[in-house]
Amino acid sequence: MLTPPGLKGKQYRISGKAYPRLARPGQKRRRVFQVIGAVVALALIGWGTVQLVTVFGSKKKPTAAADGHCVRPATARAAGDAAKPSASPDASASASGPAASGSASAGASASAAPSLMALPAGVPQPSTFTVNVYNATNHAGLAGQTAKLLAQRGFKIGKVANAPAPLEGKVTGTAQVMGANASKAAMQLVGSEVSGASTAMDTRTDGTVDLVIGNGFTALQSPAQAAQALTLAVNPSPTAGARC
Repeated sequence: MLTPPGLKGKQYRISGKAYPRLARPGQKRRRVFQVIGAVVALALIGWGTVQLVTVFGSKKKPTAAADGHCVRPATARAAGDAAKPSASPDASASASGPAASGSASAGASASAAPSLMALPAGVPQPSTFTVNVYNATNHAGLAGQTAKLLAQRGFKIGKVANAPAPLEGKVTGTAQVMGANASKAAMQLVGSEVSGASTAMDTRTDGTVDLVIGNGFTALQSPAQAAQALTLAVNPSPTAGARC
């Protein structure tokens, strides 16, 4: 039986032919610190390497302007062309000559002239007589809206107001067209804009036509529908038993 030095035989008894391996106190803690120190050192070395690569790798080569070299002639010429002022409006206008002014005046006169509608024979153009639009219903603003649409279709609008007292609330249909006997063709043109509109002659002496909106009015007909209604009004279709 062997007893290692420093150990009391009374407390520790070791059997065998070799001494046991005994670690000194605090040796494990020292190894842990050594491992941590090595890891920190490797981390610092890696960080320093990255910083060096970033600093020295980000440097760019100096440009020609920084070196004091002149700009290439092509670039200088392009910059000079960009700095040159463009031709003045007066010069361009004079260069265009009377042809441009003539075309501009022709375009202005063409836009000012109203376009003519393809109407049946005997039907006047909508811009040659005045249409007064009256509202005989309780819907506010109906006369103004209808007058605006008629103006867009080429009609010459006169008075836009509520219907006179004798007609207020008395027009049960869609509309009633009123005018002199001599304005029958104009009344047909106005009546074709409203489906189911009726006509009535009065004793007026001028060529104005009144469009009185009734309680059954919903909207104006489309231009295609109005043209078809006008054709049927001017040239009624033959009766079923008549021979062509």
